[in-house]
Amino acid sequence: MFKGLYTAIITPFTADGAIDEETWKKLIGFQVEAGVKGVVVCGTTGESPTVTEQEFAFLLRSAKAHAKGRLQIIAGTGSNNTAHVINRSKLAKEYGADALLLASPYYNKPTQKGLLAHFHAIADAVDLPQILYNVPGRTAVNILPATVAQLARHPNIVAVKEACGDINQIMDVIHAVPDGFAVLAGDDAISLPTIAAGGKGVISVISNEAPGLMNAMITNALNGDFEQARKQFYQLLPLMKANFWESNPMVVKAALHYMGIIENVIRLPLIPMDDVYETRLKAILRSLELIR
Repeated sequence: MFKGLYTAIITPFTADGAIDEETWKKLIGFQVEAGVKGVVVCGTTGESPTVTEQEFAFLLRSAKAHAKGRLQIIAGTGSNNTAHVINRSKLAKEYGADALLLASPYYNKPTQKGLLAHFHAIADAVDLPQILYNVPGRTAVNILPATVAQLARHPNIVAVKEACGDINQIMDVIHAVPDGFAVLAGDDAISLPTIAAGGKGVISVISNEAPGLMNAMITNALNGDFEQARKQFYQLLPLMKANFWESNPMVVKAALHYMGIIENVIRLPLIPMDDVYETRLKAILRSLELIR
């Protein structure tokens, strides 16, 4: 079900901090035109902790309506409260989500057995395809390969977004899960090695700025043309790294602003990217012909 390029899409805001509804529709169209497989709505890149329930409903319904079946709409519903995740995931299904992205619980640091119980409870309660999201750098909890393998037996748990930062662990996950279970890179900079090791694609940040270029690279890699994919990967690598000079999505929003696509507005506790990076970021964007 999940193979190729998926964009962890930003949430655009107007100068007064409200959701920029017209720009949101344009962003969805931008992804459709580039041929990406789907978008993650209200993930980390979408500033999910700051999005209200009313805004969550709008973003999903609008994305679904504007995509018109041309994108898979994946709702980020992860939390450290299992009951809250179940409730929000049920609402996401009502709002039109095709699948869920479930970040592991943060702050309260469950054990591996606790993770099994948490994800099984959600999978039992909500009949949608579910993607685990392992990002220990943000959650302080690492979903170990053996835990992913056990969760992969549940029919509703169909993929994992791996952002552990350790290619050895990612390879262990790929080796441990069934063939039909998709391992997706959770960091752009490990997308190519993940696919080379048997992964099925990536949930990407850079595809906010360069969806066409990133889609071409991922498509070539999945088709086995690693010579061409490698050239494209190294062309994109400086922007992949730049996107994390500061906390995501501070840099990607600045880049999209320089590209003339969005207002550079971000909700507290995040703030706009420091001006010290502007010259370097614009130079990278020019090298990719994303700005003049």
